[in-house]
Order: sequence, then structure tokens, then C-alpha cells
Amino acid sequence: MDDKPQEKRFLLRMDQRLYDELAQAAARERRSVNAYIISILQQPQKNTFEKRQIIGQVVSGATLNQTNGLVQVGGIYYRYLISDRQPINDTAQYAIIEANGNILTLQQI
Repeated sequence: MDDKPQEKRFLLRMDQRLYDELAQAAARERRSVNAYIISILQQPQKNTFEKRQIIGQVVSGATLNQTNGLVQVGGIYYRYLISDRQPINDTAQYAIIEANGNILTLQQI
């Protein structure tokens, strides 16, 4: 018996601009477009709870605890960083733009 996985062929339609971007990215990695697409699809997805539920939320500057560096979002406490490293403005709103483990990056909006 042959243990080699069977390949499935199918037609994939996309606009020329997207194809050109894929072709350039594939060329940079010295791969065919097909091999490049397969490599992207085989990469593990880092789809954490934070990426699904937290990124994009807005918090008030008044909710940022400057003493202990924590903010509560959705009932969970996270450490936070301010993207431009400016002092916290208690009256400003901050968007959550990144989540890395239990650390959120906030950007004033």
C-alpha cells in the first residue's frame, strides 16, 4: 500500500492583484504559488480567546489601575502597555490593539 497522502485538485478564483501579491510573496520564499498557499494553510493558527474576544474593545482611561498596572476586561484582569508610552489620560478612551498572553497593548483613541 502507498502511504503517500492523496492530493486534491480544485479551481481557486481570485482577482489579479491578490494573485500578484501571492506570487511575489512566494517568489521571496523561493516557492511556487501552490506551495506557498499550502505552507500558509498548514501554519498553526494562534486564535486565542483574547484575539477573538478582546482585541478591538475600548476601555476608559479611568479603568486603568496605574498603581498595579492592571485593567479589567470582560471580568479578567490583564497587565497593559500603552502603545506610545505616553502618560495615561483618565478621560481618554483606549482601544485594545494587541494581546500577548496576559498583556494587552492599548492605544489612545
